[in-house]
Amino acid sequence: MTESKDLYRDTPVRYLGYANEVGEAFRSIIGKRWVNATYGIATLYVLADTRQKGIDAYKAYANKPDYKARVAFTTADTLIWQLLASVAIPGFTINRVCAAANYVLKKSTNLPKNTRKLTVTAVGLCAIPFIIKPIDQCVDLLLDQSLRKLKPQ
Repeated sequence: MTESKDLYRDTPVRYLGYANEVGEAFRSIIGKRWVNATYGIATLYVLADTRQKGIDAYKAYANKPDYKARVAFTTADTLIWQLLASVAIPGFTINRVCAAANYVLKKSTNLPKNTRKLTVTAVGLCAIPFIIKPIDQCVDLLLDQSLRKLKPQ
């Protein structure tokens, strides 16, 4: 039996959830308006995944007496996990990594402004692959110790 792929977690569509991290890395170059647009893309990704997981839960539990609670739990779990693991924590992390890199470069080098901006962007982009798994694992742990204890049986 072959398991079906999760469009939002097992395909390149998953990268839409990282749009805001890329936006944060480019913040010094593209400006606040475009960074906000990348948060919009990531949020749409989160909402699409949440919708799909809710539909899947409804199909899986439709004949169970407590299907509403199970669907609500699955939907809430997906939404909270995605908002934390795909948008809020990674966006904040890359924002702070870039701010720190900019501060260090300003204080310790005489790089021209445009070179410094490009360097900060490169640092932010390079940090993204290193933060994904630890953040995902921390959010899993957080939800396992809180919300997921309320999961309907």
